[in-house]
Amino acid sequence: MAPAPLPRPQSDRLVNDPDGGLPRLREIMARLRDPQDGCPWDVQQDFATIAPYTIEEAHEVADAIERQAWDDLQGELGDLLFQSVYHAQMADEAGLFDLDDVIRTISDKMLVRHPHVFGDESNQKSPEQQTADWEAQKARERGPARVLDGVALGLPALTRAVKLQKRAARVGFDWPSTDEVVAKIAEEAAELVEARDHLTEAEVAEEFGDLLFVMANLARHLKVDPEAALRAANSKFTRRFQRIEDWLAEAGKRPDQSDLAEMDALWNRAKAEEKRKK
Repeated sequence: MAPAPLPRPQSDRLVNDPDGGLPRLREIMARLRDPQDGCPWDVQQDFATIAPYTIEEAHEVADAIERQAWDDLQGELGDLLFQSVYHAQMADEAGLFDLDDVIRTISDKMLVRHPHVFGDESNQKSPEQQTADWEAQKARERGPARVLDGVALGLPALTRAVKLQKRAARVGFDWPSTDEVVAKIAEEAAELVEARDHLTEAEVAEEFGDLLFVMANLARHLKVDPEAALRAANSKFTRRFQRIEDWLAEAGKRPDQSDLAEMDALWNRAKAEEKRKK
């Protein structure tokens, strides 16, 4: 069973100490989860209910980096750190492990996976060789396993697709060039159109998934991060559509008072404006 929060006077001093560091954060978490005096919402949570917030916070870290919003990044990293403390507190309560175990495990892992820094191996290696060594060490840690074992189910789907494909490629299950991937995209697109015209909604969804999977494979061959590429496309769409809204507002209109032809023309205007600024 996890230790209870400190006695209230000592706890109050710690949680209100701006220089309390990690002990302060751990005490805040213990107070929040205290069955007697904690926050009812926090007490009610478990691993499964908190996991979506953990994923969300990781994405918000990536978003702050994408925007180069360094002040925001500080806060987002704190939110992500809090998620680790949250899960460790719940694990401690269940008698599984505690935050010290988490820290010890990751520290030991970094030592084992970086023998060129902490051991007697040479660090005069290319980044590619270091990556290969890292993956080889991970495979040794996993022990005998199927090729695709260990690719986390909770990853974003495009990221998981790429990781699955990378694993398969290591044992030779891969197209030799992008030409074959592009041909497969055309094949999958044709099958999707056929499904749209003749098959059920479930079969359409399946064919759409197949097309996305091959698109992820093309991204891997092109050395493009599909998640990052799609985030950039989302940002571009948002930016251009907001310009459409601005220009319509100048004309005293809202988007729902416009039509496709007008908005499409404004889209092309926004696109041309961006090109001039480059």
